[in-house]
Amino acid sequence: MGVAGQWPYKSTGRVRALVLLALGVVKVVTAEQLRQLVLPGTADPQTVRNACKDLRHAGLVETVGKTSRLGAGGRPVTRQLWNLTTAGLAAAASELGRPVKEMGGTAREAAKAGAAHALAVTDTIDAIRQSAPLPTQPVRRRSAAPAPSRQLPARPAGLGHLGGWETEVALPVVGTFTAPGKGSLRADAVLQAPEDGVPVLFVEVDNHTEPAATVAAKINRYRRFFQRKVKDHQGRDVELRSTVWEDSGRGGYPPLALVFTKDAGPEARFNRMKKVAELSRDCWRGRWERPGAGFGLEEEKRDGWREYAGTVPVIATHLDQLRAKGPHGPVWWRFGRTTWQPLNDALTNTDTQAEYFARSDARRATQEAQYQRKWEETRREQEERLAALWPCPSCGRSVDPHHTDTDGYQPEPGGLCPVCERARRELEAERLSSQERTGIMARLRTRAAER
Repeated sequence: MGVAGQWPYKSTGRVRALVLLALGVVKVVTAEQLRQLVLPGTADPQTVRNACKDLRHAGLVETVGKTSRLGAGGRPVTRQLWNLTTAGLAAAASELGRPVKEMGGTAREAAKAGAAHALAVTDTIDAIRQSAPLPTQPVRRRSAAPAPSRQLPARPAGLGHLGGWETEVALPVVGTFTAPGKGSLRADAVLQAPEDGVPVLFVEVDNHTEPAATVAAKINRYRRFFQRKVKDHQGRDVELRSTVWEDSGRGGYPPLALVFTKDAGPEARFNRMKKVAELSRDCWRGRWERPGAGFGLEEEKRDGWREYAGTVPVIATHLDQLRAKGPHGPVWWRFGRTTWQPLNDALTNTDTQAEYFARSDARRATQEAQYQRKWEETRREQEERLAALWPCPSCGRSVDPHHTDTDGYQPEPGGLCPVCERARRELEAERLSSQERTGIMARLRTRAAER
């Protein structure tokens, strides 16, 4: 590698290593995409283009195809497609630290055909990764004036690193990972970013080249793969995917991200998302559990939780949204929900059993607090009532000022108790009656004497 003339385009070892790493992941790419993936801080794609030319000179990469798109003014712009040779595949495996047998193919045939889908997958990886632009030091030229400082483009926060991605990953419904059987599928891309709270994320890119029913059927095949079990070294049944990827820790199967790339207008592309969601409902919709409903418990019938075991969490977005706001922006629609959410919110299950028990605990705590307040109020009222009592001046009984007897008697402060007051009234009534009788007799005797 150090022989004079080995690198005629004068690329640096760092850039060549980054290019090999990127090609090891995405397999086929344009120079513009390479720049976005590994060196977005450079002024133009020429830096990575020179690295590709040097690697081609060394027999590690080749260009066997081209892609075309409309440029400014509606004129088609043609760009070369770069892919690895067999030797380059081995070199890329070394950069990624992966066995060559896990690297897949060189994508030579895809490059010849224009690789439209593969390029869309690369754009999706870049939009999720959002590699931060870093300032670069331009090569000094003797005759050139000092280059003016350049304003680097701002990009939203991204997810994961390039080495955490794989493309065209076999998911065997039957057979093995190296020899998948009939009915198996290949994930467009798989991201492992445990450092960002995403142990694994499967990604499917949709160019609107297939009917919505075909995309929905692919989601069902994902579920079949996730359901597949094998024996571990202790003879226990374990899910095959757990032998390769970590559990998400969120409940249910690993999440699947659908990225729609066709510029069909917001309404049309969301209608397609909704159609795919409706056709795949059995795969992602959690089962609603209502404990106690079978026993006629009315309160329990109104609440419950959603059981996500055996479901595939599906989140969907459009490439334009992903590019503009990044994976942590409110760009994801979780099938079954009503709003656009950031990635973490979209991946987090809602209406879970834990939330149900939390609600139950909250209700119980509220009821206990209400009971405690009522008990405290009753106790306080009793204390205030006891504090207001006084002994009856006649019999010594406690007199309650709030007591009203059947005769309407309510004691005045310091007054008699109702019993003594009743006795006093009876005695008073008897005294008055006696006085009245005495008066009548006196009047009768007076009349008799007058006669």
